Formats: sequence, C-alpha cells, structure tokens
Amino acid sequence: MSHPADDEFDVVVVGAGSAGCAVAARLTEDASLRVLLLEAGGSDDVLEVQIPAASYKVWRTRRDWNYTTEPQPGLDGRKLFWPRGKLLGGSSSINAMIYMRGAAADYDEWAELTGDKAWSFEHVLPLFRRMEDNARGADRYHGVGGPLRVENLRSPHVWTRAVIQSAVAAGYPRNDDFNGATQEGVGQYQVTQKRGRRWSAADAYLHPAMGRPNLTVRTGALTTRVLIEGGRATGVEYRSGGSVHTARATREVVLSGGAVNTPQLLMLSGVGPAEHLREVGVDVVHDLPGVGAGLQDHPLVPVVWHVRSGRSLFRAESPSGYAQWFGARRGPLTSNLAEAGLFTRSNPELPEPDLQMHFLPVKFWKQAEVDPDVDAFTAAVVLVHVHSRGSVRLRSADPTWAPAIDAGYLTDSRDLDALVSGMEKAREIAAAGPLAHVLAEEWSPGGTVHGRDALRASAKDTLESLYHPVSSCRMGAADDDSAVVDPQLRVRGIAGLRIADASVMPTLVRGNTNAPTIMIGERAADLIAGRTVDPELASAG
Repeated sequence: MSHPADDEFDVVVVGAGSAGCAVAARLTEDASLRVLLLEAGGSDDVLEVQIPAASYKVWRTRRDWNYTTEPQPGLDGRKLFWPRGKLLGGSSSINAMIYMRGAAADYDEWAELTGDKAWSFEHVLPLFRRMEDNARGADRYHGVGGPLRVENLRSPHVWTRAVIQSAVAAGYPRNDDFNGATQEGVGQYQVTQKRGRRWSAADAYLHPAMGRPNLTVRTGALTTRVLIEGGRATGVEYRSGGSVHTARATREVVLSGGAVNTPQLLMLSGVGPAEHLREVGVDVVHDLPGVGAGLQDHPLVPVVWHVRSGRSLFRAESPSGYAQWFGARRGPLTSNLAEAGLFTRSNPELPEPDLQMHFLPVKFWKQAEVDPDVDAFTAAVVLVHVHSRGSVRLRSADPTWAPAIDAGYLTDSRDLDALVSGMEKAREIAAAGPLAHVLAEEWSPGGTVHGRDALRASAKDTLESLYHPVSSCRMGAADDDSAVVDPQLRVRGIAGLRIADASVMPTLVRGNTNAPTIMIGERAADLIAGRTVDPELASAG
C-alpha cells in the first residue's frame, strides 16, 4: 500500500490537549523535526471558551466528549457526567483554569514508584518554572517568560475575601501561594488566564507554533488505531472527512488523548489485557494487562448555603457583566467560579493534606446541568488523596463507541470517611468570621442532617466528579509488570510508542491536574528530543 510522501512525519502526536499541545510546540522548535498533530475535535475559537465564567456552557456540546461513567456501586448505582474537551487545547479549553501543581510529596512518590529520580519534585520543578509566565514574577518556585500565563484573578468576588478571613478565624493558616514552599492553608487560586481571558494549552503552546512549516495540525481527525509492525509503532490510522487516512511516523507515535481516550486507542490497536480484547473482538497485538486499569479521579461533595445578602455569580451574565468583560476584560465574567481554596487534612496525623476545598460564590449543583436558580454559596469538598481505583474498558471494537468508564468512586471506605470530615470542616468555616454574616440556612446536606452516618448517606447522594481522571496507563519501574509505560513514557513491549498525558501519572496529585499534565508534555518533548534539564542549573535562575 503506497503512502503519499507528505503523509510521512518524524513524530505523530494524537490529541491536541494539555500535554499534546506542549509536545507538538516544543518538538517543532527544532526545525528539522516534522510533526503531525491530530485532534478529533475542532477549533477553540469560540467566545464561551475565552470568557472564563462561561466555560460550563461548552459542556455537553460538540466540543465535549460528553462521557458518562458506568453505574457506580459506591454511589448506589448513580452514573456521573464527565466533560472532556474535544477541541484544540482539550480540557484546558473547558476547565476552571486553576493553576495547581500538587504537593512536592506527590512527585517524590512518583520518583519512588518509578525508580527514577527525574520525576522527583526537585527535578520537575525546573519544568514547571520553564512553562510558566507568572504575573507575580520569578522566584525559587516560579518562572517568567514561559508560554503558560498564570495570573491572580482580576475581579475576585467580595465573598472570596470573606472565605479566607473565615477560614483563618476557624484556625487555618493563610497561604498566598499553593505552589510555593507549602500547600497547606487557605487562599486565592492563581489561574491560567491572560488579562481576564482564558489561556489554555492551545493559547500557550499551539497557536504561537502554528506558523512553523514543520508543524501540521489536523482537526476533525479521529485516530482509530496505532499501526504496529514487527513490534514497532509505525504510524496511525485516522478518520477525517468521511474517509480513512494513514499517517506514517519515522521516529515515534505519541499518544496524548488523556486518561479515557489513550487507553481506548491502545486497546483498539490490540494493545491491552488480552482476554478483554478478545471478548470485544479486537485482535491481540501485545498483551499489556495494565492498559485501562488503575483509573483514579478526585471526588467532590458540594455543601451549599442560601445567602442573606449580596449577589452571587449567577447574575454574572448581565449586560453590565458583558460590558466590563468586552471593555476592560474585568468584572464577574473573569471569574473561574472556584476563586478560593483550602488544603487541609481529614486527620491531623496524616503526613500531607488529603482534602481540598473549592469555594464558589454561586450554587454549583448537579455538575452545572441546571443553571443556578438562586443566589447561593458552595463549598466543594474534594478528596485529593484517593484510595479507590477504577478502569477504562472497551464496549466495542468500533472506535466511535464511547468506552466503559468505571471511576470506582468510594470503593475504598477510607475515601468516604475523609470526605465526611471535610463536610464537617466546611460547616465550621461557614460558621466563623464574616461568612457567618453572609450565609443563611444550609441548603445541602441541610441543617437537619447531623452525625457521620447521615453525612455519609448525603455524600453518596450528592458526590460528583472534579474531572481529574488519571493513571489509566500508569508509569512504573522497570520490573513493574502492571505498569503501561516506563519512566521515559515508552509503552512497554512496543518500540516507537510513547504516552504523554494524565493517564501516565502513577498516582493522583493533591490538587488540580492541568498544570501537572502540561508538565508531562514538557518532559515528554525533552525525552523525545534527547534533552536533559539539570535541576541545579535551572534553580539557579
């Protein structure tokens, strides 16, 4: 079968999401490397993507993969909605823009689990600094001049200051930089925005690189399988414009589809647990049992109050709100909704925080399926050190079928107990300081719901996803048979095939996953190009 010469590239990257944008842009800095980036979705040039407070309006549209989990036994059989970005920038084009790395201990654990100190915090910090353009300036923990703009919120809601004062009054330390020396405490989030507008991975990496002659980007291109010949990935097959195309890769194929689509694509290509592949009618190319196993996500339980006075963000889309945004890129539409946060421990004996709280000056309920109907305030209690694990499996050998996602929520009882502790802490903060004057009666779980058993039942009824799926193609040490990739992100047993996305994370980080995913893209580009970063040199800056 002949292939047109122009469909041969050095590297083919599948998925223009948070990591894929970084990989493609960094690789094409070398003019001799020809890179193809394939994206199943379309353009990110829509107002709902650019206006921070409008991000949820992209959910459940054609720019969203619009996934739903399998019925969750831990949630009495409920299914949860999982938005995933299906457009340039991937989920960084539809997320809440929180810039969070997680705890230093997370990366030191990765180094231990992979047997490679290159994943330790000291070694990944230079990558985080390199990718950043932080409005606060450069220091030991932050960089300037990188592609990813990171700023303070321009027009924080008045209740956000009240949250911080109330948490301090309840005994929590104030923290002005969750990505600094320590993660614990309460403060305002920094966001991936530039002058009041979203700054996604596509804005940061891809759009500036689009003019390079050695970068080809194809949207509306659904990759259906990786071509593997003699144990080596030689290219991919993809559907576009109603027909099937082939793109050859002379050096590498890089999968950056994320924690759902990457294991799905591997399994469709015959790489995965052999018995499962046979069950759905896929020919086994390479038996790799870890593909799709070990899925983790951050669960969230909302605690919601009515308010006595003041306006929540549910009126942000007023004529004056739009006038402020279009005029000066200020006002309520610049909000990422989750403006302030807290990291704390469900049990004081834990070595690191296992809980994160997002404080939203709006009613956040049923994953924004219904627009807020009243002024309200939400404390979203999130478990960031998760013990439960799930899986991604094929339903069919047809690549257009969504895979079966089992998030495994609350299958480990420790997770539910920690969330209940978080709900109790949220109530303590709400009753302290200036928030006590803002908030009226508790709407959910409700003021009459007391005691840990009642709170456990409420948590199971109201738990949602924070949309941070990871670990479904996890990285492990050389002798770890259940790992899918080695510490250099190479798929075990298949030459010329790498994964660069959140699916490789050995464990969930304590915090939002976008920044760590972009960092993985940066690291993958270094590995493919054969570059090394000396942490000593990088931290001297």
